[in-house]
Amino acid sequence: MRLNKYISETGICSRREADQWIATGQVTINGRRADLGVVVGNGDHLSVNGEALPPVELEVKRSKIYIALNKPVGIECTTEREVDRNIVDFIDHPDRIFPIGRLDKNSEGLILLTNDGDIVNQVLRAENKLEKEYFVVVDKPITPAFLRGMANGVPIHRTRTQPCRIERINKITFRIVLVQGLNRQIRLMCAHFDYSVRQLCRVRIGKIQLGHLRSGQWRKLNPAEISGLSAPVRVHPRGGGGG
Repeated sequence: MRLNKYISETGICSRREADQWIATGQVTINGRRADLGVVVGNGDHLSVNGEALPPVELEVKRSKIYIALNKPVGIECTTEREVDRNIVDFIDHPDRIFPIGRLDKNSEGLILLTNDGDIVNQVLRAENKLEKEYFVVVDKPITPAFLRGMANGVPIHRTRTQPCRIERINKITFRIVLVQGLNRQIRLMCAHFDYSVRQLCRVRIGKIQLGHLRSGQWRKLNPAEISGLSAPVRVHPRGGGGG
């Protein structure tokens, strides 16, 4: 298998990014700098950006796996097995799979896992505008000004979040729909307005709903859900918007 394809299928980057890393000398095979277009085989040892990957294990006609997990609080969305309570050991799937994106350790709800590197790129690519829906509990009453500010965009990570849909559910709970996936985005957006997040649960990614999946349980995606990952949908909120 070509090196760029193999790296992308681990889920850490796209093929284009892999090519850039190879070209700039950030990838080694068996301790030697890799060249563009090289192929890898079983047992080869790769290092990307200074981090070692597991030895190459190529599978013949590997079937694609797509899983929805209701991640509990306390599980880390990492494939690094030395990290306590990592998501790979938690789900204990017989095949090598990895999470699509992440939910931070203190958050819960829907996260997808797969062995398909190409679908990872489709889900995470910002221009695809795949919606992610969350229910969030904060530490004090929600005001109209807070909702307007969150909906219009908030300065975090030296950028500004894209406008989003948000509605108040009760005194301290709101529903928010994002198409971005910035690190700790909702928590940092809330902190900008002096709110602290007490509970955060993701309930939808595109057409895939958390539904009645209990905490810690997982299920396979059906064909319609898998195809929907590359065909984002727009679901309008019930009731009012950002005001």
